[in-house]
Amino acid sequence: MSELTAATLAGRHIVVTRPAGQADSLCEAIEGRGGIAIRFPVLAIGAVEDRAPLDEVTGRLDEFDLAFFVSPNAVSHALDAVLSRRPWPASVKVATVGKGSERALAGFGFRDVIAPQEGFDSEAVLALDAFQTAAVSGRKVVIFRGDGGRDLLGETLRARGAEVEYVTCYRRYCPEFDPSPLLRLAAAGQLDAITLTSSEGVGNLVAMLGEGASVVLATVPVFAPHPRIVAHAAAAGFQRVIETPAGDEGLIAALESHF
Repeated sequence: MSELTAATLAGRHIVVTRPAGQADSLCEAIEGRGGIAIRFPVLAIGAVEDRAPLDEVTGRLDEFDLAFFVSPNAVSHALDAVLSRRPWPASVKVATVGKGSERALAGFGFRDVIAPQEGFDSEAVLALDAFQTAAVSGRKVVIFRGDGGRDLLGETLRARGAEVEYVTCYRRYCPEFDPSPLLRLAAAGQLDAITLTSSEGVGNLVAMLGEGASVVLATVPVFAPHPRIVAHAAAAGFQRVIETPAGDEGLIAALESHF
């Protein structure tokens, strides 16, 4: 990395709201460019309280033609459970969305993963040849996900003739985290940017900031890598919301361009 590149975010205080344990790569990229990464997780990830449905599907995994993992969390929580009990059936194809999920699957040894190379949402997945009616009609698909989430993928696959089952393999919740350091920086005009990578995290951030939220909302630009997150942030009252390309690279490029 050149000195010029290393200094592109020099002195900038940038909030990283990813869950603890998933923020390292973005924080390191910010700090590698001279920025100051402030870890403020607005989403916590944990194991499901009842693992019986996941264990039940694990036992009959051979019935499925395709397994879809909605996120890196789905990959790690589902496969930790599945592979502790049995090998992955060679007949079950694997699909996902997003480079992070592809890397997570690669970490478990999966190579021939079906995933969009452009666009990183359900719409991009549904545009793939492997998800068209001719490919999925009469097939059985299992979707590994967290509690809740969008149903577009499953609903569309059912409309195209597939038999779909959802399996909850992790839970999301709002963490307890002291917002006072964040609010002090904002009040002093030293909070330069907030990165938001989850629609659910937008609401959690506002709730966690409480009455001090208006201080942040009025002045700090928000960077979000998907139009759905951008819409949630704007609806929550953030006045300066910048849509970025996907992934760490997209967020970093937008931050560098902005500053």
